[in-house]
Amino acid sequence: MKIVIQRVSKASVTINEEKVAEIKNGLLVLLGIVNEDAQEDINWLVRKVANLRIFNDENGVMNKSLLESNGEAIVVSQFTLQASTKKGNRPSYIKAAKPEIAIPLYENFVKTLENELGKKVQTGEFGADMKVELLNDGPVTIIIDSKNKE
Repeated sequence: MKIVIQRVSKASVTINEEKVAEIKNGLLVLLGIVNEDAQEDINWLVRKVANLRIFNDENGVMNKSLLESNGEAIVVSQFTLQASTKKGNRPSYIKAAKPEIAIPLYENFVKTLENELGKKVQTGEFGADMKVELLNDGPVTIIIDSKNKE
């Protein structure tokens, strides 16, 4: 399971010209899933998302977590995070999990994050053509792969 976390001043997701998710200060989390992913990957990544100290404290130092800053979150499924670009110029998405595996894991990631944060997490729509708009704050962008824990 791979995520891209972006600290944002604002972010939104639009599908068919309808805004389905919108937050102010918080995190936009792009989530890519492979067949081998499991609840262990979800638990580890959710703890990282909730507790990474990437929000400024009163001294302007990145010393607060999403939990401590009371920020919001949007989670967007993005199979292209699992692209392989080793051969040629056309990315291969063969590692990306098929919907029957990915959808339950995606939904469980969102529920687990909601439990960890104690609040609703907004989402895009799995498999939809989404327009994601964000104002990256910092900019702060972090990539985490649950298969590289050490």
